[in-house]
Formats: sequence, structure tokens, C-alpha cells
Amino acid sequence: MDDIAAISALIRQSQRVVVFTGAGISTESGIPDFRSPGGIWTKMMPVEFQDYLRDPQARRTSWQRRFEMEETWNAVQPNDGHKVVAELVKRGKVTHVITQNIDALHQAAGVPDEQVIELHGNTRHAKCLDCGTRMEIAEIRSHYDSHGDAPNCLECGGIVKTATISFGQPMPEAEMARAEEATLDCDLMLVAGSSLGVYPAAGFPLLAKKNGAFLAILNRDATPQDRYADLVLNAEIGPTLQRVIQAL
Repeated sequence: MDDIAAISALIRQSQRVVVFTGAGISTESGIPDFRSPGGIWTKMMPVEFQDYLRDPQARRTSWQRRFEMEETWNAVQPNDGHKVVAELVKRGKVTHVITQNIDALHQAAGVPDEQVIELHGNTRHAKCLDCGTRMEIAEIRSHYDSHGDAPNCLECGGIVKTATISFGQPMPEAEMARAEEATLDCDLMLVAGSSLGVYPAAGFPLLAKKNGAFLAILNRDATPQDRYADLVLNAEIGPTLQRVIQAL
């Protein structure tokens, strides 16, 4: 049995698939990689969370970098990989998508919000770090352009930040709990485009495997968890998933 047929067979026999996605699925939409050698963070290191909290200049730097990415965020669209995952959700095969990505492309492809678990947050909007009030990037940009910094929360006066998880910031408890629940309930964990090197997020595929689920890894390069997987395929994400769903 070839690899495409093998992944298709695993999906076909499973009832509660969880898809775990990383940067590799979104780079195919034109989103630059952040962590890899030569990626954005090797040229422009992110602002640490504690620096963001205590230093107004660090906050200004962080927002300026976010605004510099706005054209990219506005232009990118879901690719074949996102669309296949959304179709598997629609068919009732996939219960949840756990993602390390912050681009909301799974939702744009049609996965309902309640079935997407964003471990590292979402860059499409901002929120107050104190009361959690949501703010839109456009209104923050307007204030920044007029005043040279981001506004404080309109509700409580707290510090506003993109709704992403920064270095040094605690992982979101609710999302981690949801991801654990979905992982322990799945019978197949399909990893798509993750190097599986960033913890604690990367612990979920191993948890699924230890709990008795099958583990399939689709990534362009080898990962540290390949030796634990039932199936490993090193290939492009979108084209491969297209062939997989055609074989179902």
C-alpha cells in the first residue's frame, strides 16, 4: 500500500480524527516561516512578553512589526491543505483542528470557530491583557498613526496586545484544556506541517499516541516524533492532502 492509500485508509477507519497543524501548512499560502533558519525571527527577533508589559517602547516596536505584516495577512488565502481539512470537518471525520498557527486560515477555509483550537493565539485581532476585551487591528492602527502608540483598553484601561502568545507569555489555559480533551478523545491524530519541536504544543501528538490513537505525520522534513508514528510522509501538505481526500 502506498503512502497516500495508507493515510486514506487510516482516515477511513477512524471516527474521531484530530488534525494538528503547524507553519508548514500556511507557508504554502505565502505566509513566511517564523522559526526556521532564515525565517522572520532570525532577522527580527520578537518582543518578549515581560518587555511588552513594562516598556512602552517595546510595545511600539511590537505594533510596528505587526503593522508591517498587515499587507501579508490581508493577502493570504487558504490553500488546498486548509480546504481539505475543512472538507474532512464537514464530512464529520475531523472533530477538531489543533493549530500552532496564528493566521485564522482554517476558519477562512470553512472550519467552524468552535472546532479550531488556537494554541498560539490569533493575529487577526487584539485583546486587553486585563479584561480580555477584543479590539480590531484597524482601530488600533488608526490610533497608532495618530498618536504614535496603541490605545489602552476602552473598557478598563489595560494594556492591549495582539491576541497571540508571545515568548514568555503563559499558554492559554482554556485552549490547552480543550486541546487535551480533544486529543484524549481522538482515534487518529494527523499532523500536517509541524516540525513538532515547539513545546508544550508538540506534546499533543505524543499524548494521542500514548492514549491508543494512531499517529500519522505529514511534513516536508523529518520530525523528532517520526519514530513514534504509525505513518510518516515527507511531502508538500496541500497537494498530498488533495490526493488523500480523492482516495477516500
